[in-house]
Amino acid sequence: MMPHFLLSNLKQARSALEQGNLPKAHSLAMAVVAQDARSAAAYFLLGVCEITRGNIRAGKDLLETSVGFEPSVEGCAQLARVFLLLRRDADALTALQEAESCLNAGKKSDAITRDTIGCAYSRLGMHTASLAHFEAATRGAPSNTAFLYNWAVALSFVGRIDEADKAFEALIARAPDNARAHHGLSGLRRQTAERNHVPRLRATLARAEDPEARLLLGYALSKELEEIGQAKESFQFLFDANKAHKKQLAYSIEQDEQIFDAIEQNWPLYAQAPVNNAPVEAPVFIIGMPRTGTTLVDRIISSHPDMVSAGELQAFPIAVKAASGVRTRLVLDVETIAKAADKNLGMIGRDYIARARSHLPAQGMRFSDKFPGNFMYAGLIARALPSARIICLRRHPMDTVLSNFKNLFATTSRYYDYSYSIEDIARYYVRFDRLMRFWQKEMPCRILEVQYENIVLDQENITRNMLEHCGLSWNDACLSRGGPHFSDRAISYHLA
Repeated sequence: MMPHFLLSNLKQARSALEQGNLPKAHSLAMAVVAQDARSAAAYFLLGVCEITRGNIRAGKDLLETSVGFEPSVEGCAQLARVFLLLRRDADALTALQEAESCLNAGKKSDAITRDTIGCAYSRLGMHTASLAHFEAATRGAPSNTAFLYNWAVALSFVGRIDEADKAFEALIARAPDNARAHHGLSGLRRQTAERNHVPRLRATLARAEDPEARLLLGYALSKELEEIGQAKESFQFLFDANKAHKKQLAYSIEQDEQIFDAIEQNWPLYAQAPVNNAPVEAPVFIIGMPRTGTTLVDRIISSHPDMVSAGELQAFPIAVKAASGVRTRLVLDVETIAKAADKNLGMIGRDYIARARSHLPAQGMRFSDKFPGNFMYAGLIARALPSARIICLRRHPMDTVLSNFKNLFATTSRYYDYSYSIEDIARYYVRFDRLMRFWQKEMPCRILEVQYENIVLDQENITRNMLEHCGLSWNDACLSRGGPHFSDRAISYHLA
């Protein structure tokens, strides 16, 4: 039994941490460790202190010490969160499984810990697994709007639309100006003249001052106006929202053009780089500009009984980043491209497979990866994974540009900074088109290009071509555009 004064120190340390007083929390926790070197609770608090200070790796070590002494729900949850920050998805999943074991053993937890677990599952694309934890968080803290938002989003991801609608409406009732809730609600279904939120969105946007809120509300209002037939006004709201948001970004299209240049310029080095012990696995990469049919093709391919969808993985970009040794903020930049050019591509391929496997429901199954941005890495993928198949989606340039302009991508992701200006999207498309022509010239027949419009007109023949390219036999299930092997991992979302 821990002495009373040490328990008091732990309680005070936790209180100080919750109030943001890191020095006091750290000092009190260290005092406990000085008296009890195996105090899991003290090491947990020290780990959270370090993470809050931005010392992620030091925090990870302390949390591992804590759960090593005594696994706890909150310790495992925070460890999973840290592993995700470090892009160690497999380790994050292991930590989540340990958290589940603690819960099953009757160990106590609180609302914020359950929300943390839910967010971790969501970031792994495991939205079904997140549901019970988000629901528990909302029960434990019914007034917490962030928890309710996460619960509503998770419901929408798994197709429980009516329940998601009710959850978003409950959130708006408590926080009428919550822009994320309005945006989420608007996206649940197509609106009609008889049923829409246009008047409420107009009023909420008129009150909004925060730039991020105005962006979300502007997109929601634009979408609903278009759906009820007010196209001109819809586009004006969309144009204004994007123009205002672009002013908030430290971005110019030249930044992306430099990345395209670097890929083409460094390709001779990648083409000659060693490929030692390359994986034998044959994943299917579905690439292209966003909003060009990658999700549709992923559903078709993953409906085959020999396939499963891994969703949109960041695994290959992260594997390249890790191999480069570059510690810049962005996953893809000019320095990363240059530094990775002479690395063993077989090692990159093995790293990718290891990262991708943590997202799959069953080990050993062949899988598809539908991250559209992998078109940047198509040449590297072809060399690092010799058995991989690559399908690139094409769509009419005008439709591609407009659909990118109309879709609000993850605002925290730098991949999509080009999408807030029609001119920038057009220039980005030109470079995408040029790069794909470059890959076709350098790797004839390695990439199957599929026109989205042709799938709509003649799905069966296009599906046969895609299956043949992937080395898959014909299966009628692929005409259903989804089947038992299409997991709920195909969509990514940023939660609270």
